[in-house]
Amino acid sequence: MTDKTLFEPYTLGSLTLSNRVVLAPLTRNRAGVGFVPSELAATYYSQRASAGLLISEATQISRQGQGYQDTPGIYTQAQIDGWRKVTESVHAKGGRIFLQLWHVGRISHVDLQANGAAPVAPSAIRAETKTFVNNSFVDVSEPRALELDELRGIVNDFRQAAANAIAAGFDGVEIHGANGYLLDQFIKDGANVRTDAYGGSIENRARLLLEVTQAVVEEIGADRTGIRISPVSPANGISSSDPQPQFDYLVDQLDALGIVYIHVVEGATGGPRDVAPFDYASLRRRFKRTYIANNGYDLELATSRLAEGKADLFAFGRQFIGNPDLVERLKTGAPLAAFNPATLYGGGAAGYIDYSTLAEASA
Repeated sequence: MTDKTLFEPYTLGSLTLSNRVVLAPLTRNRAGVGFVPSELAATYYSQRASAGLLISEATQISRQGQGYQDTPGIYTQAQIDGWRKVTESVHAKGGRIFLQLWHVGRISHVDLQANGAAPVAPSAIRAETKTFVNNSFVDVSEPRALELDELRGIVNDFRQAAANAIAAGFDGVEIHGANGYLLDQFIKDGANVRTDAYGGSIENRARLLLEVTQAVVEEIGADRTGIRISPVSPANGISSSDPQPQFDYLVDQLDALGIVYIHVVEGATGGPRDVAPFDYASLRRRFKRTYIANNGYDLELATSRLAEGKADLFAFGRQFIGNPDLVERLKTGAPLAAFNPATLYGGGAAGYIDYSTLAEASA
């Protein structure tokens, strides 16, 4: 196999993707009033529509689900309308786009919560991490443990958010079950010390994520539902004493639900791939449909893993920020431009939609 196979069409459920390159979800903190995607977002995503699949920035399913300032939502009509401008611009360029559904759980701050309420979590254990609020990075707030009778509402918020995403024109949704956010908090015993049906055993800790996935599948269909997981990433102060059996079980159940893909953060999110031992090939064997590999991929690594059959699609994150035409640059071997870290979070057009393509640079 040659590297050109990375740039050949791929069938994802009922969709035909133009290539196997995926835009990873990237938080940019540029939502407007009412947590509506900014007017610039349609341009930003359409500039990157040459990716086989675009996965949107993480998008909160409810006000309670917000953990950082100026992140978009998908729970009001104005937000749906704002996202529709994005999907129409991407589809006009021939692209395909999924919305990532997000509840941050304990990774939040009282200043972001309605009436200054405490963030929620499986257990009242504060994460050793920071969030971005009031234009600065601050320690997250002390959370409260969710009551058992509140969990059905969380599931229904995910269900409604998925329906809203389809109403906004998205081709599907990705459930955010990774990186130390709410669903990952339930999965991992470093954050979940519950003694009810949602804590303790491997099966119990997986329960909420699986109930959410089942609800989304029932609402919009399995072929429009994917999920992101991060078995060993320590992101946002999360930890697990049993990642291999936990995620082997989880992926077995996800496969049975028939969802279209699993999106796996291999190693530490944005960090070392070998942060902890884990057999990702076990997940690959257990899941019959599409495996999206994420974390530290470049052309060489993606090409070799594709040739070895270790993944089907490959997510690229920060390379896409400064290179809206990343697919063309990878295909032609052109150099990659750097992005400005000072404009990564928040702001306006600068460092968001003003990076040049190869065509523009040579004009």
